[in-house]
Amino acid sequence: MNPLNPFVKATGALVVVLLVGGVILAYERTSAYQQGAPGLGMDLIKTNKELDETVAANAVPAPLPPSSPGGQLAVDAYKNVRVLGHLSSADFTRLMTAMTIWVAPDQGCAYCHAPQRDEAGNPVKDEDGYVVADLNNMYSDELYTKRVARRMLQMTMHINQDWQPHVKGTGVTCYTCHRGQPVPTNIWFNGPKEADVPMGELAYQNRPDPKVGYASLPTNTFETFLRGDSTTTNIRVISTDPLPAGANNRASVKQTEWTYGLMMHMSGALGVNCTYCHNSRSMGEWSTSPPQRTTAWYGIRMVRDLNGGYVEPLQATFPRERLGPEGDAPKINCATCHKGAFKPLLGVSMLKDYAVLAEAKPQPPKSPVEPVPAPEGAPATP
Repeated sequence: MNPLNPFVKATGALVVVLLVGGVILAYERTSAYQQGAPGLGMDLIKTNKELDETVAANAVPAPLPPSSPGGQLAVDAYKNVRVLGHLSSADFTRLMTAMTIWVAPDQGCAYCHAPQRDEAGNPVKDEDGYVVADLNNMYSDELYTKRVARRMLQMTMHINQDWQPHVKGTGVTCYTCHRGQPVPTNIWFNGPKEADVPMGELAYQNRPDPKVGYASLPTNTFETFLRGDSTTTNIRVISTDPLPAGANNRASVKQTEWTYGLMMHMSGALGVNCTYCHNSRSMGEWSTSPPQRTTAWYGIRMVRDLNGGYVEPLQATFPRERLGPEGDAPKINCATCHKGAFKPLLGVSMLKDYAVLAEAKPQPPKSPVEPVPAPEGAPATP
């Protein structure tokens, strides 16, 4: 039984390798996943080697020990705390430590916090060559990474609180996307405009690109369907109107190609085939589709919401080297979280160990500072 799915049946695949002067036959173990109604049309077959690689790539780091309850609020213990001020100072420190492990394990605190500087004003580095954070200036917003991280914390809480139809109770943390890297893999930028292509109008096609499986499909499918301003763009191939001139008949070849481009991306991002979300009897029929199709419907809209509400507005915050060729901010797609797994981290929830990311809470004001009583016999303050 494969640990990825209880509904798995082990099978075998005969692999034929052609060599000069002969043929070698090899037997490779595979596993078949049943996705919905019985029948080969609803199966997903993977080699056991692929499954082992997926398990290894989605290992979850051990949670940090829980912090002690009670204590001073972070808003009172530290300066310039705008998102996590409602946490205790112990919970705040625990989350900052976890974020360092999730996002910048090599760079450390100085990836987001202002560095120590020597007398000449140069950042101080440790013996491994990494910049050392200035512990007396942790409140500074000097680095753009800190300002981005603050917004990403808000985005994480927004996902867990408001996008339950997609993330369910599993939720997300910073590690879901970052996986120990300062910049997540599988981000995207706007492609070059058609006017910039010397060969003339190509309809964004016939450009080898992994996002559409190296097919001759339009490569601007993300710009079409996943940007924040594409919230009114429906994704459909099969028309709902029998007449070619009907108002609802959008089954043009162009629309079909865009849709297939997005589906190719989703298939690769989740490591599944079409039958993970669609019934092969009728790809467009919702009533006979697996429940994963509804989850994916919400996921597409969640990506649009996150790009439009959180990521794209950071364009002015990022330095030029973090922007795309067209000057746009990096954006997310399905692969940013899933990274080839049908569920990010294979469905393991890290949120249960970091419940402080489950929802956004109002930020309390700083507590008033109690005046220190003057020593007995001291002269009165004028």
